[in-house]
Amino acid sequence: MKALIEKPEKFDVYRRQVVKEMESIGFGSLGIVAIISMFIGAVITIQTSYNLLSPFVPLYAVAVVARDSIIIEFSPTIICLVLAGKVGSSIASELGTMRVTEQIDALEIMGINASGYLVLPKIIAAVIILPFIVVLSMVLGILGGLIGGVASGVISAVEFAHGLQVRFVPFNVTFALTKTVFFAYIITSVPAFHGFYAKGSALEVGKASTRAVVYSSVALLVADYVLTQIFLA
Repeated sequence: MKALIEKPEKFDVYRRQVVKEMESIGFGSLGIVAIISMFIGAVITIQTSYNLLSPFVPLYAVAVVARDSIIIEFSPTIICLVLAGKVGSSIASELGTMRVTEQIDALEIMGINASGYLVLPKIIAAVIILPFIVVLSMVLGILGGLIGGVASGVISAVEFAHGLQVRFVPFNVTFALTKTVFFAYIITSVPAFHGFYAKGSALEVGKASTRAVVYSSVALLVADYVLTQIFLA
């Protein structure tokens, strides 16, 4: 991390790279995020209605539980775990290939801070774009819950809309986005480390990519526990 800022490049260089990485990391993940959010939102609503099936529990409680589950845990954590596999493996493979083909060595010979030029824009781009991706996931997850609940007949649209407004805590959104910023840093920095220091042949690039996904996923879960303990305990 120290090497990322030891010898910074020109601002325009970083700006172009950050925009490029935002498109790759953010917009390139919209499809998978949208599909997962919609279906998991529907599943959460249906399963919640099944578990809360009681005449003493108001029907709108299904929407309350689904809303809080999606906002607090599903969208920031599960989506970032999915992105750790998609984005993390891509970053590790890209940097690992550049390392074994000596492209990184060529950059360093030319006097370019290779780690800063290749890694720092990825971290900045992820920290900027992933909170927007998570907010989109929250919206689509709740929408999927509404569609799934109405289509299966477990809750009406009116009851679901009412439940979304009951005891809503804005801090939950703030907490989720704060977690996302930390997760974005992990998703990019851990795979970048494994890819940047890959050695050997193309086989080692594959192993580095696998290690990057495993390590970043475990780091995400540990960070999720620590942040939850700090903010909600």
